[in-house]
Amino acid sequence: MTDQHVPALRRRFLEDMQIRGLLPKTQTMYLRAMREFTRFLEHSPDTATPEELRAFQLDMKERGVGAPTFNNRLTVLSFFFATTCPRPEMKRHMRYQRAAKKIPVVLSAEEVTRILEAAPGPGLKYRAAFSVAYGGGLRASEVTHLKVGDIDSDR
Repeated sequence: MTDQHVPALRRRFLEDMQIRGLLPKTQTMYLRAMREFTRFLEHSPDTATPEELRAFQLDMKERGVGAPTFNNRLTVLSFFFATTCPRPEMKRHMRYQRAAKKIPVVLSAEEVTRILEAAPGPGLKYRAAFSVAYGGGLRASEVTHLKVGDIDSDR
């Protein structure tokens, strides 16, 4: 695609991202978010109204877009309305989402004992792996990469 076929607003957006020093992968993500917003509007994003921005946020929420993606798209729009198309009033209408905090499940002493007793096979190999994993809060992949030297038996 030659430069003459790139719309002026998109070209300016690309230039602003380069000035900001955004990495190519980040620029691709920013372009994807702007494309999503433009498709929703069905017209140029520089003419968007606060009500359309609100409707876009409501649409994302209704479609079940997760908080990280939701906030990421608002960050892109914030950059667009602050830098490429200066309209500070649009930023006042952006409502970021809070990611729901998941409380970890804590097993009771009886549940831990049952898991350790259910370790398959003869010997202590699996029981030791389960004990280390639970006691150290390790992930399964971290347990599988453990070596004997990683465990301080004296402590």
